[in-house]
Amino acid sequence: MLNRQIFYLGLLLTIILCTAKLNGKTTSTWQRLFNGKDLSGWSTSGNWQVGKDQILSIKPRPGEHGWQRYADYLWTDKQYANFSLQLDYKIPPKGNSGIFIGVKNKQNPVYEGIEIQILDSYGKKEPLTAHDCGGIIGIEAPTKNMSRPAGKWNQLEIACQKDRLVVALNGEKIIDLELSEKIGRLRPLAGYLGLQDHGVPLEFRNIEIKSL
Repeated sequence: MLNRQIFYLGLLLTIILCTAKLNGKTTSTWQRLFNGKDLSGWSTSGNWQVGKDQILSIKPRPGEHGWQRYADYLWTDKQYANFSLQLDYKIPPKGNSGIFIGVKNKQNPVYEGIEIQILDSYGKKEPLTAHDCGGIIGIEAPTKNMSRPAGKWNQLEIACQKDRLVVALNGEKIIDLELSEKIGRLRPLAGYLGLQDHGVPLEFRNIEIKSL
C-alpha cells in the first residue's frame, strides 16, 4: 500500500513539473505588471492605449515626436530592485523604443537611469553597438543580433540582481555584465521601470515581473 502511495505521489509531482515546464513559468513566482485591461499601477501623460488581446500600444498624437518627452513615457508607480522582467514587444519598420530600469528621477531617465534599447535592428551585421537592439545605451553592446523582423513579436527578459544585469532576447542571452565593474555605482539598479515613447507606434504584451 505504501509503495502504491509513493508511486502516485511521484506521478503527481511529475505532472506538476511537466505542466510548469510547458507553460514556461509558474503563477506563484511571476506577477503581471500590466493587467491587460487598463493602466492601473502605471502613470503617463502620453497616448498609451489598451486594445484587444490585452495588447498595450502607444499611438503618438499629432506633434508628438522624438524621445525627450519623459512624462509621455509609461512609468510604474512602484520602484523595483532585484527582479526579472519579461515582456513581448512589436515595432514597425525603423521602430525605436526602450525599457528603462533603475530610474530614480523620472524627469531625467536617459542620463540617470539605465536603458535597454528596442530598435529595428533585424539583419544588421556585426559589429553591433550599444544602440542596437538589446544593447545597454552608453554602456554595453549586445553580443549577437537576435532581433526579429519588424512586425513580428519579440520576447525580452531583463534580470537585475545587485550589480549584475543580464538581458536575453528571443531566448538568447545577449548581455551579462557587472555594472559596478563597468561604470561603478553611478546608476543604481533599483528604481522605477519605464517604457519609452519615442514618437513612433509600437505594441507590448505579457509584461510580468518576479523578485530574485
